[in-house]
Amino acid sequence: MSEKEVLNILGESVGLGESAKVSFNVAKLHTQNSIDVPVIIERSKKAGPTVLITAGIHGDEVNGVEIVRQIISKGINKPKKGTIICIPVINVFGFIHMDREFPDGRDLNRFFPGSKTGSLASRVAHKLMTEIVPHADLILDFHTGGADRFNAAQIRIVKNEVVLDELAEIFGAPFIYYSKNLNKSFRNTCFKMGIPILLFEGGKSFQINKTITNTGVNGTKRILNHLGMLTSKFKVSKPKKDCIRILDSKWIRASHSGMFKSRVNVNTFVKKGAVIGHITDPYGSFNQFVKAPNDGYIFNVNESPIIYQGDAIFHISTKVES
Repeated sequence: MSEKEVLNILGESVGLGESAKVSFNVAKLHTQNSIDVPVIIERSKKAGPTVLITAGIHGDEVNGVEIVRQIISKGINKPKKGTIICIPVINVFGFIHMDREFPDGRDLNRFFPGSKTGSLASRVAHKLMTEIVPHADLILDFHTGGADRFNAAQIRIVKNEVVLDELAEIFGAPFIYYSKNLNKSFRNTCFKMGIPILLFEGGKSFQINKTITNTGVNGTKRILNHLGMLTSKFKVSKPKKDCIRILDSKWIRASHSGMFKSRVNVNTFVKKGAVIGHITDPYGSFNQFVKAPNDGYIFNVNESPIIYQGDAIFHISTKVES
């Protein structure tokens, strides 16, 4: 077989038409037990592109993990042509301990491209970027809103990238949010390597939301169908609504500490001055109205019942394009 017919990854060789589950060896526990992240590989007999599907860079983002789990369990990851590599949980330490970060308190998504001799998070980032990512022609990376902040389903990309724009439109999430690549993030490092990456955000930490997971799974099917990789057993539906492109946005922050209740859900379009939430105290001494500072779409809502002054409670668009 030629080099293209054999995928050499993490010390294993996987030929066309083969399936494999290889181990991404992260580290050992204090008890000397190995911690291995399963990497699920499905290859068609017919050559084609390689799509890498990842989730769980943050250990608390179970909604993203559930999306990749469904992609695997339903067999969506078995391509008509090419190769699909799935890593449902990258930060297995955080996932086990129900924590966003690594055991050393570091956020993996701020340590790319990593170092072979650095911190634990840095070593994992380095291994991912040197042994797995270079095989990919496209990456779908699934994330979830942090803490109690619920994100509307959205694809995040940088502006003025024609390929990413087209792919984001095909994915069909309710929103395409144009945001800068953060320094030392997975997305920024892949971008610098010239590998297209769609970052999906949806839901909140430690929660599995059916609407969000359906959006992620259906979007993945549309991308694979576009690439000619989706088998005929799966139906592809068009999004119910056109994507809204968020060109600019702002956070609405709490003016007082207290008990918080939102009056709007994500995906809602609000008019300037509309009451979108309330901040009260346990003693009934005040009721602070939270009003929309401008016309726009609410695409993130803080669902924590207790907030502090300055906390981000809503993310609202300030400039959009349909």
